[in-house]
Amino acid sequence: MGFQPVKFYQTGTFTVGNRLLTPDERSLQSDKGRSNSINSGHRACQGCGEALGARYAIDAAVAGSHGQLIAANATGCLEVFSTPYPESSWQLPWIHSLFGNAAAVATGIAAAMKVKGKTSVRVVAQGGDGGTTDIGFGCLSGMFERNDDVLYICYDNQGYMNTGVQRSSATPPAARTATTMTVGKEPGNVFGQGKNVPEIAMAHGIPYVATATVADLRDLEYKVRKAMTVHGARYIHIFVPCPLGWGTASNDTIRMARLAKESGTFPVFEAEYGEVTGVLKIRHQIPVEDYLRPQKRFAHLFGEHPHPETIARLQLLADRNIRKYGLLNGHAAAADEANEHLRELRISEGGN
Repeated sequence: MGFQPVKFYQTGTFTVGNRLLTPDERSLQSDKGRSNSINSGHRACQGCGEALGARYAIDAAVAGSHGQLIAANATGCLEVFSTPYPESSWQLPWIHSLFGNAAAVATGIAAAMKVKGKTSVRVVAQGGDGGTTDIGFGCLSGMFERNDDVLYICYDNQGYMNTGVQRSSATPPAARTATTMTVGKEPGNVFGQGKNVPEIAMAHGIPYVATATVADLRDLEYKVRKAMTVHGARYIHIFVPCPLGWGTASNDTIRMARLAKESGTFPVFEAEYGEVTGVLKIRHQIPVEDYLRPQKRFAHLFGEHPHPETIARLQLLADRNIRKYGLLNGHAAAADEANEHLRELRISEGGN
């Protein structure tokens, strides 16, 4: 996995504990020679997780391709805040596609480079969860099925944030959005809907699939750079909290990403050809409630009329992730215990 066998205490220096890190242990972002692929001056919100995710990921992709990189970008927050006409924050060849065809455009770019004999030029496609899990899903699946030589990166902030915080198929259950209001017997987004695109990508049997968060810089950089060593279709799904859409403090973006991982809500793993090859273990497991409380989109679960049963259902989903991916050290739940949890989950979702 994407971490070294030392404990890192990031302090903005090249030190860990009382020793100086060797160059190969330092993050790319600490290197003064990094590409700064998305430069200052963009118009992202304060604390934007997507801006951080894009900077980390594309800098790593540029390094992994030795500066020979072209990016195709779907419509969405990232495109809007980084390229207000006639300005651009991008410091690499960058093409704006439509909302739903970034994967297809990137495929065309890769094909053109191959025809021109520029085999050293690599291609990355990127978009938010709306342009990936919803509008661009067909083009993305086609890219996977053909095994096109493209790295697709999804920056998942769990909603259509640029157009007013509407629900996407990546929005979690019970979350409040402009289209899943906190009304009725079960307020917020309904249970049992949505898509798990990393698992769908794995089902295509493509060479490389990974998830990451902006809370673990070295893991994210490692996975992007590893993806750039592989040819064929690759997919990285990066968890990027959105202060505006989630109703969190702008200085809590990294904390929220860490809580999602440590609660099991967002499993961090990598897979090759449909098989999980490694997971980033939970260091200190926390209850899902600790992750939900700081977010105003879940405030209705804790208000004057709380919904402890809904919180319990969300905890069951996190527990299932922990069992499924083996996210706890020494985790080996008995089969009957796992089956009991699954039975409870089916009952809570109205099944038999």
